[in-house]
Amino acid sequence: MSSSIKKGNILIAEPTILNDKSFNRSVIFLTEHNNEGSVGFILNKPSGYTIDELLPDIQCKHKVYKGGPVSIDNLYFIHRVPELIPNSIHIKDDIFWAGDFNCVRELLENDGIPLDKIRFFLGYTGWSSNQLVSEMEQSNSWIVKNNDYSNILSVAPNSFWRDELIKSGGNYQIWANAPEDPNMN
Repeated sequence: MSSSIKKGNILIAEPTILNDKSFNRSVIFLTEHNNEGSVGFILNKPSGYTIDELLPDIQCKHKVYKGGPVSIDNLYFIHRVPELIPNSIHIKDDIFWAGDFNCVRELLENDGIPLDKIRFFLGYTGWSSNQLVSEMEQSNSWIVKNNDYSNILSVAPNSFWRDELIKSGGNYQIWANAPEDPNMN
């Protein structure tokens, strides 16, 4: 297991990941990284759904994001309100993963969770033991960064990947302004 990767990091897809629809221009928040594997959620790809479209008995317009290609029929969430959601798993700083969904349901029905305190995902991104490290060593597919955002849940999805590339400097600045479809260049 690479010591440079840890839960709470963000992974920025290298510009060379062009033909992978799931990960092209993705920014992933790692919620777990240990000897058993890694788990994360893509932060910058809205699914086009809202909570009430997926769970009609909950009247809530919170957006749902594409968390990754694994278990896309399941709804996951990360949040900043562990005092309101029992059984939450601490990730880093004030970010938590999962918890008692019955409490979440009640909070959503009563407008008890602001948009900047929770984010929902269909599916997740997962790697088996050492798979993420191997991917990085063999293909340089990810840029690993510390999560320096005061609130990762309120970052604008449409410019997140581009902004992170610009901050990385060098040739990444050129790629940041390239069209998503290189044939459109």
